[in-house]
Amino acid sequence: MAWLRKTRGTSCETFRDERSPNGFSLLPWLLMGMGAFSNLFQGETPDPWIGGLGLLTFNSLYVYVSFRSFMKETREATSTRVALALLGLVTCALALAYGGNWLLFFPLLGLATGAAVRMPQLRPVGLVVGVLAGGVSVFHDGWGGLDIAYATWISTMVTAAILSLSEAVRQLRTAREELARRAVEEERLRFSRDLHDLLGHTLSVIVVKSEAARRLAAGDVAAAQAQLNDIEAVGRQALTEIREAVTGYRQGTLRDELDRAESALRAAGIEPVVRRSGPPLVPQTEALLGWVVREAVTNVVRHSGAARCEIVVAGSGGERVRLTVTDDGGGGEQAVPPGAVGGTGLKGLTERLTTAGGTLTAGRGPRQGFVVTAELPVEARGLVEERVEVGVGSPVG
Repeated sequence: MAWLRKTRGTSCETFRDERSPNGFSLLPWLLMGMGAFSNLFQGETPDPWIGGLGLLTFNSLYVYVSFRSFMKETREATSTRVALALLGLVTCALALAYGGNWLLFFPLLGLATGAAVRMPQLRPVGLVVGVLAGGVSVFHDGWGGLDIAYATWISTMVTAAILSLSEAVRQLRTAREELARRAVEEERLRFSRDLHDLLGHTLSVIVVKSEAARRLAAGDVAAAQAQLNDIEAVGRQALTEIREAVTGYRQGTLRDELDRAESALRAAGIEPVVRRSGPPLVPQTEALLGWVVREAVTNVVRHSGAARCEIVVAGSGGERVRLTVTDDGGGGEQAVPPGAVGGTGLKGLTERLTTAGGTLTAGRGPRQGFVVTAELPVEARGLVEERVEVGVGSPVG
């Protein structure tokens, strides 16, 4: 999780340091109009006041369109499209009236058009701008004016291509940051679920065995010592599992969880009955069912007040496996306080099983007690029957 935070922070800083194109990127091209500007002061332009007003209008519209072309919302706004149309009219008027250096405003019009228009409208709009530039230039300079038409069309298409690529890069950066954020959130969720399941079960077992050791200490020192040894072993195992959960490598087996469940139930004075049949399970399925056993048995030990708990694992035609944990305690709301079953424990397991194509249900039993049922797909590697009988009076088969 730490490396995700570090990676995310580094990438975000890198993105912030890189400069993306903006309206200022198009402003230096206004220097192409310096020739027309100098004509105003050299007396080479008839009606210089009209020419100066036209030049000011052109520059104002160009700057307005340029700065509004780098945000999709403002680029597609009606005001931007109207400003671009007015820019085209002013360009044609100035070029028709004066010619010469004033024809260079057409490539500038192409730059503004490429910045403000995207596919699929770009092709027809770029063609219209190029034809206008060619027609006006040929009117003044003959066939040599086609160079202006070509420059206008090229400036339109190249500008649009560069800015489209820049937008794609920005979108990829945003997507990468979002993926990094989601990865951090998923890692936090995984860790919180694992920590809840690990510590909830482990601490419950430690409490139950501590109570048993306290009861046995006065009359049966050997039995009390055995419970204390179990507490030490459970604590050491918990440390190992927490380390594995932190690094994301924990992959428990169903057999281990069933053995721990038996030990926890016996220490709590609850008779465990465990039956298992069906094909061997893939590690992922075993790990998920192990989590369900751990959470369900923890709730039985903590809240049920039951005298007997039955755990049944059975395959179903080699396609699905079902785990059922049933106790004979108070059942329903009496068995589990608010938030225990519907909270982070079985709720988190429900999400995990759903992701793996399974289901998880929990509720009052048909007579009394509480029933937790989990179903998952299973990949059978040959049908093998395995029956485990634990506890007095456990049925076989």
